[in-house]
Formats: sequence, C-alpha cells, structure tokens
Amino acid sequence: MSDFQIGDSVETLDDTIKGRIIAIEGKQISIETEDGFQMRFNASELVKITGEISVSNYEVAQIKSEKEIPKKRNAQTAKPKERNAAKMEVDLHIHQLTNSNRGMSNHDILNIQMETAKRQLEFAIRKRIQKVVFIHGVGEGVLKEELKYLFGRYDNVKYYDADYQKYGLGATEVYIFQNS
Repeated sequence: MSDFQIGDSVETLDDTIKGRIIAIEGKQISIETEDGFQMRFNASELVKITGEISVSNYEVAQIKSEKEIPKKRNAQTAKPKERNAAKMEVDLHIHQLTNSNRGMSNHDILNIQMETAKRQLEFAIRKRIQKVVFIHGVGEGVLKEELKYLFGRYDNVKYYDADYQKYGLGATEVYIFQNS
C-alpha cells in the first residue's frame, strides 16, 4: 500500500468514486470527489492514481454503462388483473350473433341469445375453461335475468357481475368449478 498525501488523486476499490485527498487522520482519509462531495474512507479502501497509464474502476464503469446493451424482456409476465381475467368472452348482443335481426320479435332474439349462452357454457364446461364472461348489455335486464336462471340450473357454476371497469354493468362472469 502506498503512502497517501494530501492532494493525491485516489479512487475507491469497491466503487466508482474518484477524487483528491483533502485530509488524513490516522487510517481515515477524507476526499473531495469529482462532483464536489466530501467523503471519508479507510486507507485500505483507496488506491492512489499515479501518472502511469491505467484504467480505473471509474472509467471501466463509465465504458460499461455506455456500451451496455439493454436486456430484452422475453416473457411477458401476467399482471395480477390479467391473471384473473376471463379466458373466454361471449358477446350476446344480437348483431354479433346474426347477420340481420330484421323481422325478429324480442322473443326470437332472446331465444337466439339464450341458445348461444347455453351452447357456449356447455362448451366451456367440456373444455375445462374456468371463467367465462357473458356480455349481455344493460338494456331492461331481461337477458340478464334469463342468464341468471340458466346459470342457476348448474351445480358446478357460480356467477356474479363481471369487472365493472372493463364491462360496466352489462356483463356477468361465470366461474365453473372443475372436478378432477
């Protein structure tokens, strides 16, 4: 270990701090960093920078940060909200189910919507899909009540209002209990 003197240029061994010695008290050395901060170190934590050509920790760290390639994020991790999101959505608006509803009565429309809901629920049960959101819209609530009646006929199904932020009041989420 070389002897330190006030005015010597030094850098820390374990960090990228560089500066000049401003005070020495036994083994405690105070330096003023290049940024103008005063810091105190043990003599064993410092290295004197001589006039010889050398690469310091500080310079290595600067070069590394300049050349560092940003790491690519391979896997998109699911956020907690997304993890609990429904795996399947069924939009029961009539314009989503038929090309034209011209000439259909409300009863005909409701029958098509209910047949679709039953078919999709049975599909989800067969395919072991745990969560299904049925989008029914707000309207007068007739379809919503019919859906509740349909879901109530299944022992392995629980239903509740779907995520309000995503669907508003116009959707019901169904949870299907999977028995092994």
